[in-house]
Amino acid sequence: MKALLAPLALALSLITQPAFAERTDRQQPVNIEADHMTVDDRNKVHVFEGNVILTQGSLLIKGDKLVVTQDAAGFQNGVATASGNKLATFRQKRQATGEYVDGEAERIEYDSRNEKARLFNRARVTSGGDEVRGAYIEYDAISENYLATNAPGSKPAVGSDTRVRAVIQPKSEGKAASQQ
Repeated sequence: MKALLAPLALALSLITQPAFAERTDRQQPVNIEADHMTVDDRNKVHVFEGNVILTQGSLLIKGDKLVVTQDAAGFQNGVATASGNKLATFRQKRQATGEYVDGEAERIEYDSRNEKARLFNRARVTSGGDEVRGAYIEYDAISENYLATNAPGSKPAVGSDTRVRAVIQPKSEGKAASQQ
């Protein structure tokens, strides 16, 4: 199985021209809206519940619950979850193309220091017309590389297909040449 994942990861890393996430996002304030908030200031843990919306520049994360922790250097880590059949979502603008990367999963973990999103269970990430699905997807906003797998700790629904799926749209020659 691992032998099959390496070529897929390589193929996914090559499907788009380099176009990094908005560099100014990191310098923007984090804004969070929710129905309810609990703060543990000593441990730097904030829990937001009910129709949670987090924005930081072009980054948008939505879920039913969001737990945000802050490390000593001031970087935030967030875990967004949804309840019932709903999924947590994220969206972030790509700098060079102006397109957005969209993702959804039962649980999304976002690491602001490394600008990585990890999506668990029923995970899907789209960029342009391309789409990746799996039980687990890791998206690196800096390099715009994806890793998709059915890793331990990620559980596909009983009876569901456990294979990773990708749809890669053809790129027109004129568009590809203009981006080089």
